[in-house]
Amino acid sequence: MKHSAELTILLFLLCVANALWADSPQTLKNFEGRYNSARSMQAKFLERYYENGKLVRAEAGEAYFQRPGKMRWEYESPEKNTFLVDGKYVWFYSPADHTVTRMVVKQSEDWRTPLAFLTSHVKLSRICSQLTPDATAVPANPEDVVYACTMRGTIDAADGRAKGKTARLEISPEGELRRIVAEGEGGTTVEFTFGNWKFDPQLARGLFQFTPPSDAVIVDGLLPEGPGMRQ
Repeated sequence: MKHSAELTILLFLLCVANALWADSPQTLKNFEGRYNSARSMQAKFLERYYENGKLVRAEAGEAYFQRPGKMRWEYESPEKNTFLVDGKYVWFYSPADHTVTRMVVKQSEDWRTPLAFLTSHVKLSRICSQLTPDATAVPANPEDVVYACTMRGTIDAADGRAKGKTARLEISPEGELRRIVAEGEGGTTVEFTFGNWKFDPQLARGLFQFTPPSDAVIVDGLLPEGPGMRQ
């Protein structure tokens, strides 16, 4: 069974507050330098979707990124699906359903589209209104650092406290993105774990172009429900 969730909070990936540089300057410099210097990237990913702390679904596959503004997520398990951003449109193809969903990039609020910071030279200081090391978070690797980000517009003006929409970014001392944990509304959480990063790999020509299969039905509008999807 697939579920929908509020997904806009992953915009935190576009920002790392300047104050953070004082806390762990070399780690963040490594992070920004590593991802801004590469024209293309590739990584294995594991996506987990939780409701009230209970694991509802886990999906895995390979993700590809290329400047400017392109990425492709190939889901291999438990079902084969393709999520592709070609710079203008967002495409989601489900072979099992013979359905292709298409929408303009600017209209999409899917979990993954804010990861377009990996496909641009956007400075990581735009959106977080608060960003601090999270001492309560347990990193996947003991040497990693976890930061908690509160999105701009989610701070209560009366008392200065966060109203929600918090996300966590885990990076290694070398600046490698290890994990993203994003909290949604209603007790939902999506977690992306990355591994085996490759920088400037040789990618097939046409990898970021999508040609709908002849037997697929094309639907313009909102992306389908599901972990990492917004209704």
